[in-house]
Amino acid sequence: MFSLSSSLSRLVNSTASHASRRVPTALGPLSLFTRGRSQLAPRQVKNVKRHKGRVPIPIGGSTKGTTLAYGDWGIRIKGNGARLSAKQLTTAEEVIKKKIKVIKGCKVYLRVFPDIPVCIKGNETRMGKGKGTFEFWATRVPTGRVIFEIGGTPIREELARDALRQAASKLPTVMEFINRNSPPRLGKLLLHPPQPSKAAVVEAVAEASLNEVQPPSL
Repeated sequence: MFSLSSSLSRLVNSTASHASRRVPTALGPLSLFTRGRSQLAPRQVKNVKRHKGRVPIPIGGSTKGTTLAYGDWGIRIKGNGARLSAKQLTTAEEVIKKKIKVIKGCKVYLRVFPDIPVCIKGNETRMGKGKGTFEFWATRVPTGRVIFEIGGTPIREELARDALRQAASKLPTVMEFINRNSPPRLGKLLLHPPQPSKAAVVEAVAEASLNEVQPPSL
């Protein structure tokens, strides 16, 4: 017969032996959030929980990120700015890839990246007791920001427009189709290049005619 004291001593000894066999690792509490190979999520963050924040409003006069940089066709936000989740961006990207996979060498460029953690508390929860748990990754995009681009190889406008239209229907804001000739956007305004005045055009034509070399007479 085994006594209770001997059983407790054996349990304590086995627990101590298992604890001594553990290999110390440098992984912190953030290692609990695994990241897949094709998942839109940052590889490493300092703090998992962050303030909610607000969608930025472009009032400073900068037009960075409102024109195409890599492809020939794209979509950008025409309506109000929004917070896009990683799942929404992944769904829209898969729609574009499925539509243009028949064209060899065609690529999809994602111009934004979800690096903001969103924490959510349960419904009908009393106030207090800390912030909610981590739910998903998101990004805040203002009006005029380019979201997707298509390029890498020549593609017809009809096919690109149809693919980007289907992707825009998966996003929670109004989008517009743009190309290389589209002007930059500052909020709700389209910044067209200034047109020369009629007097400047007449003066340029007169100066060109005066500088023209007359052919020698025979």
